Amino acid sequence: MLEFKEVKLSDKQWARELLSYSGYRGCEYTFGNNYIWQCVYGTKIARYKDFYLLKSGGGYFFPAGRGDFCDAVNILQKDAEENNQPFTFVTMNQASKLWLEENFPDKFTFSTDRGFYDYVYHFCDLAELKGKQYHSKRNFINRFNMYNNKCYEPITPRNIEECARMSECWLKENSTHNQNNDTNSLESEGCVVKKGLESFFELDFSGGLLRVDGEVAAFTFGEEVTKDTFVVHAEKAFTRIQGAYPAINNCFVKNACCGYTYINREEDMGLENLRKAKMSYHPAFLEEKFKAKLL
Repeated sequence: MLEFKEVKLSDKQWARELLSYSGYRGCEYTFGNNYIWQCVYGTKIARYKDFYLLKSGGGYFFPAGRGDFCDAVNILQKDAEENNQPFTFVTMNQASKLWLEENFPDKFTFSTDRGFYDYVYHFCDLAELKGKQYHSKRNFINRFNMYNNKCYEPITPRNIEECARMSECWLKENSTHNQNNDTNSLESEGCVVKKGLESFFELDFSGGLLRVDGEVAAFTFGEEVTKDTFVVHAEKAFTRIQGAYPAINNCFVKNACCGYTYINREEDMGLENLRKAKMSYHPAFLEEKFKAKLL
């Protein structure tokens, strides 16, 4: 019988080793993501042989690891039966979907939601912003550069508390001024960012911030998901500071993501404004995600 448990920092080493075997590029296949989002989704993990197993959001993630995948799927189905719950995979990539169709023919129904596809960009596009398609981004960054006493710096033990305070201010401002925002969604996001900053160094995150007149105006952080891809978990900026969002994106990629081919900036959650913003950076591709339910 599987023993699913809370995600703890002590699980980091074995979890990351098993995750690395599969090479999944989706943002949810990072230990840091699983750890900081468990405060929202009640995420639980288990080890089965050389597989990293996870259930969250009412179902299971497709197994990550190496070995007999049929065995891993069967053990998850048994766990679902023992807990009297439907057997569903809440996320898997295209290759995993095709594998499931081939190895368990006519056993699952599949669905997909465009809102949960990850936006994956070429490093060089985000770092260089070349060409007409990035003209508006360069203009916004130029506006940011007009501020006096601005600077970029990596997140360190000396400045991380300033990021936490800025995040709290950002949350208050957006909760107060943006009437159309979902309060629960903002609170969840605040919880995730807080947990990420509190465990930033234990999770081996990389991050950066921008200052204007000595105060933090924007910050971001993330981690490696595969050897060629870095995933950005959080990005916050004060919209009253013109160009702060494109500036922190560009500065962080140039300073902290050299050596990666791709930058995964996660999903748009079906939000129209967020989708428009992510598309404006012209992704190299979208990392498709699928759900599967046992018939």
